[in-house]
Amino acid sequence: MCPIWCAWATTSPIKQLTDIVVTWSTRDATNVSLVNFAQNFAKDPLTLVTGTSRRFVDGGPKAHSQYVHRVVLGGLQPDTRYEYSCGCNLGWSPVFNFKTPPGGENWSPSLAIFGDMGNENAQSLGRLQQDTERGLYDAIIHVGDFAYDMDTDDATVGDAFMRQIETVAAYVPYMVCPGNHEEKYNFSNYRERFSMPGNGDSLWYSFNMGPIHFISFSTEVYYFLNYGVKLLTKQFDWLERDLAEANLPENRAKRPWIITYGHRPMYCSDDKEYDCDGKLETYIRQGLPMLKWFGLEDLFYKHGVDVEIFAHEHFYTRLWPIYDFKVYNGSLEAPYTNAKAPIQIITGSAGCKEEREPFPNTLPEWNAFHSNDYGYTRLKAHNATHLYFEQVSDDKNGDIVDAFWVIRDKHGAYA
Repeated sequence: MCPIWCAWATTSPIKQLTDIVVTWSTRDATNVSLVNFAQNFAKDPLTLVTGTSRRFVDGGPKAHSQYVHRVVLGGLQPDTRYEYSCGCNLGWSPVFNFKTPPGGENWSPSLAIFGDMGNENAQSLGRLQQDTERGLYDAIIHVGDFAYDMDTDDATVGDAFMRQIETVAAYVPYMVCPGNHEEKYNFSNYRERFSMPGNGDSLWYSFNMGPIHFISFSTEVYYFLNYGVKLLTKQFDWLERDLAEANLPENRAKRPWIITYGHRPMYCSDDKEYDCDGKLETYIRQGLPMLKWFGLEDLFYKHGVDVEIFAHEHFYTRLWPIYDFKVYNGSLEAPYTNAKAPIQIITGSAGCKEEREPFPNTLPEWNAFHSNDYGYTRLKAHNATHLYFEQVSDDKNGDIVDAFWVIRDKHGAYA
């Protein structure tokens, strides 16, 4: 039988953006996992798709359990709105909807990007809900740290967060990466609740959207080595392969932009964090201490990554193009036009119970702009040569407090 809802639903693309994974949770086992969908749920014949479910037991003392269901909706038409409901014959969710992207690379995706949102003090959530209802985004990227924490109170805090984020994630692909707050029980709440592309347990993956190749990775495999070094080596090998493939001439011609996102930054303007003060090397930048193995800055520079997005620090910072602590602006007049190094953004101010982070009195030379207003980042990829970013302030009722263009005439490895 189908139980009372737990309940949350999210959507995410798999390898083809015309395939969508619907994920939801129930308290008890069900005999089947079903999704009904159609372009017009009330008038069209419904297509019924069967999926799978898996029991997830949280590692806390009460061994809180639930059943996570996944159904793949395949072969969808591009640039088409669909309505869907998930459940089984004895209980169904409300009717949600999503829109598939246009086919090919020649379109202009719009995304909202943020990190560090909890189910307390989630300052950006209301505005993101409104933006989603207005159809402003083709996808949402959450750059780590959810709920604070998903395992808290025997994972009931995670359940509450998923119900909250359903108001966004059930309507638009919700792409995620793990942060330090997901670490408990070897990231089990994160792995079980999300359905990202690929075979990396949602820890690392990539996908294409319009002219952009997005790469998501886990910064946490550098810090929680108590779970073994294997995850770190597997991710690094995968990153090398994925970047090499993305840089094949035929692929870079189709999707010239490469954007990465991971939770902890390589550089930042906060002198509170031991791994983020400019005096000690960050592990993800230089690699593991002493050995200097598996560092990502050289790898991303070698393969011409255009933009690197991070969170972790509870503020917003835009950096000048940077490599090895040196600024490499495109020119004095146009620093982000044909930049000579990757451009980094830290966007970790969507709101959580840990509140904001302070800035020091003296900021490093790579800091181009900073704000500790609550808020989130928007990205629009206009075409193969122009990206537009802006930072929305929740403190200022949705005002844009920062905006800039990234312009590249030619993409590839930096000189």
